[in-house]
Amino acid sequence: MTSSSAFSALLLLLASPLMSNPLVIAHRGASGYLPEHTLPAYAYAYATGADYIEPDLVLTRDGQFICLHDIHLEATTNVAETFPDRGREDGRYYAIDFDLAEIKSLQAHERLPSRFPKAKSTFEIPTFEEMIELIQGLNASTGNVDTSVVGIYPELKQPAWHRAQGQPMEKAFLALVKRYGYTGSDAPIFVQAFELEPLVHMRELGSQLPQIFLLSDTADAQDHLSTAGLAAIAKVAQGIGPSKTLIRKDKNLVQRAHAANLAVHPYTFRADAVGPGYEDIEAELRSFYFDIGVDGLFTDFPDRARAVLDARTDSER
Repeated sequence: MTSSSAFSALLLLLASPLMSNPLVIAHRGASGYLPEHTLPAYAYAYATGADYIEPDLVLTRDGQFICLHDIHLEATTNVAETFPDRGREDGRYYAIDFDLAEIKSLQAHERLPSRFPKAKSTFEIPTFEEMIELIQGLNASTGNVDTSVVGIYPELKQPAWHRAQGQPMEKAFLALVKRYGYTGSDAPIFVQAFELEPLVHMRELGSQLPQIFLLSDTADAQDHLSTAGLAAIAKVAQGIGPSKTLIRKDKNLVQRAHAANLAVHPYTFRADAVGPGYEDIEAELRSFYFDIGVDGLFTDFPDRARAVLDARTDSER
């Protein structure tokens, strides 16, 4: 499947999670090559064949959605040098304590020392609106319009924590994506969260957008992965996004999720952190796509996932 067929794949998903054309989901953009959650990382993910591109979302003090993996800023920005007196008592710098103008004054950098060098180039934290406009702009300029689009896959980060800080996310998020045309069950978007309550709440607010419930490899996940738990998830979501280790521990998880009419999009596949038993990321990707039968997966290296899928397509011709 090419990136231009992502929207058609979504329509298939809504009919059945058993997709013949699995998805490439760019995890934080093409974060294996460029600093995560930057516009260049999103653009490169688009260019290398992602079907969906993931922005993680947190809120600023003035209620603006920004693309950032953590509620904290210090891991991927120079906030400690720029605002040395703005940390909380725990020593952390919280995005919600800064206005958007202050966020925009920061320089973003690579999280991992083995990837894009920190001393090279200049990056900033984008707003969610900037990310959407980039993807929609590329859809237009490359001819991917109407039913042939690259989609977005936003994650609401710690919605309960944001609510406790006086900044509930769900209503404002739905209003924002509606302004950009993401409405209805066939919109080229997946909304994801590690908390089930915000997914329920968005349904209560009238959202019909496709939703994904994320699951980390913890003891708490087991209740959700029971037959009753999967049935409960299916009432508010189109799929689950489990840690890939959950699938390695439970070889029947994908089949059980499919039986509950749930798609399965595991995370995260990295060339520099290949799972045990695989010689390289290509072997791991082939295993999950073709042997285990996932419906899509999150990867820092969308080009390599696209190449694996394209090679399989070519061999079947």
